[in-house]
Amino acid sequence: MLRVGITGGIGSGKTTVCSIFEKLGAPVYYADLKAKELVNTNLELQNKITLAFGHNSFIEGAYNRAFIASIVFSDKEKLKLLNSIIHPFVLNDWGKFCQQYANKTYVLKEAAIMLETESKNSVDYIVLVHSPMELRVQRIQERDGVSKSEIEARINAQMSEDEKLKLADSVIRNDQKHSLIEQVLTLHQKFILL
Repeated sequence: MLRVGITGGIGSGKTTVCSIFEKLGAPVYYADLKAKELVNTNLELQNKITLAFGHNSFIEGAYNRAFIASIVFSDKEKLKLLNSIIHPFVLNDWGKFCQQYANKTYVLKEAAIMLETESKNSVDYIVLVHSPMELRVQRIQERDGVSKSEIEARINAQMSEDEKLKLADSVIRNDQKHSLIEQVLTLHQKFILL
């Protein structure tokens, strides 16, 4: 089974690309959603986060996303620390997902920060969803209702697009000029033959 990573900066359209692959029958593991679920349900993970960031990390058992974001999006070392705590739990869960779908030709793992972490070693092939900055900002504002400065802080906390383009095996251009469906179908055929 081929393990394919789908990555891209915030607002690039990873989820839209993955939904097309799902319609083609490919199982998709949404690493960022799974990380949120694990943070809210895994006591061992909660304890590690609390040890690293303090008791304000959780309020009445619920993850204090605003508190953690205020720390990690302004300090790259703190962001690395948070990722180093969460990623082993997600990688373990990804392994279980792959076992569950071992009969499939390929599976996808969608993750925003794949190339920046050890997560890149958990896949065989990496697809970068690339989108122009102005489109990304517009999508994030519409989706999350956050300010442009908050969006820029999130984007600046991630690896640059130029670096990601160098590391990806394939690129899907989500720029409203190229057909997403055609690009996904081309990769789908490729993955079936690999």
